[in-house]
Formats: sequence, C-alpha cells, structure tokens
Amino acid sequence: MSAVIWDLGGTLVDTYPDVDRALASAIDSASDEARLHEVAQLTRVSSTHAISTLAERHGVSERRLRVAYEATKQHWREHPPAVMDGAREVIEAVRRAGGVNLVATHRERSSAQCLLDALELRIDDMVCAPDGFERKPDPAMIQELLRRHDRDPAECLAVGDRPTDLEAAGAVRVRGVLLETRGVPLAAGGAERIRHVRELLGLLGL
Repeated sequence: MSAVIWDLGGTLVDTYPDVDRALASAIDSASDEARLHEVAQLTRVSSTHAISTLAERHGVSERRLRVAYEATKQHWREHPPAVMDGAREVIEAVRRAGGVNLVATHRERSSAQCLLDALELRIDDMVCAPDGFERKPDPAMIQELLRRHDRDPAECLAVGDRPTDLEAAGAVRVRGVLLETRGVPLAAGGAERIRHVRELLGLLGL
C-alpha cells in the first residue's frame, strides 16, 4: 500500500464523544442517552449539519451550539481526545511497509495540528480545507495529497467515518473504507465498511 489517507476527527482521533456531549448539553443540560443518540446521527453527517438541524428542531440558537462546539477545541488543548484504538498500530505498519500516512480534514490547521501534537501522532502530511480547498465530497484535498507525494490512486486507500469521505476518494479512483460508528447507521450504498480501525491491517495485507 503506497499511502493511507486518513480523515482526522472521528477516524484517526475519537472526537465525537466530546462533540456530541457538548451539543447535547447546549440543548438541555440534563441530556440523556436518547439526546446523545440524536446528536450523534447528525454529527456523522457533519458538524455544520448537526448545528443547523438541532437549532431548528429544538429552538436553540445556532450561535449557542457553535460556541459549545468551539469550546471542545479549547478543551482539547489540555485534555485531548483519545487516538482511535488501533490507529497507532496501523500508522506504524504502513510506515514499516514503506507507505505514507496522510490526513485530509475539514478542521482548521491550528486545531488539527494541536490535536496531532498533543497526541504525539506522527503523520507525513496534512491538507486542511480552510487552507483553500473545497470540503468533501469534493476530491480537492485528496487530489492535492496525491499530487504532492506523486502517488498512484490505485495504490492508495482512504478511510473516513462519513459517506462524504468515500465519495471524495471514489471521485479520484482511490479505494475508500467507511469506519462505522456502532448504533449510528449511515447510508453509503456498496461501501466497504469496518467497525474497528485495526481491521485496516487485514485490508492492507499488513
């Protein structure tokens, strides 16, 4: 495998629990499992979608939800979320096999780099949408990584937790794998799916 192109939040780093709790609490300080599940189904589409939908559905201002969401990033500076179980193992296996680990994320570079540094996650390169690239499902970020590292799309794999990650990969003929969140079904017809990051080792033959 020439390269693995990772999504960051929800794929490489387990950011969803903090985000889901923050948004649920912004709606109702006494949020329960049902509220968390509701939020989770929306954040797996996108945080922007979750904020706009929750604001309309519950009569809460988008600003209040956005403030709660942004507060998680500040919290992560000193209390970063966990690396996805198995992710370090896969990163090192890819590196030992002569491949590179790349990241394509919607997150602002300072926020993304803060997470990587705090968790001591060593990747080879990263492209962030706010740097001037269209968000997924547009393939611009993946195309840029392929260009920078002169990689054959047929020898790469992209892994993400949202259908848009796979759409972006497929648009440039990169094999895409969907990391599922248990209990949160996502419509991605025909998608190759895994439930645990460590399953990538078998898919990659490592």
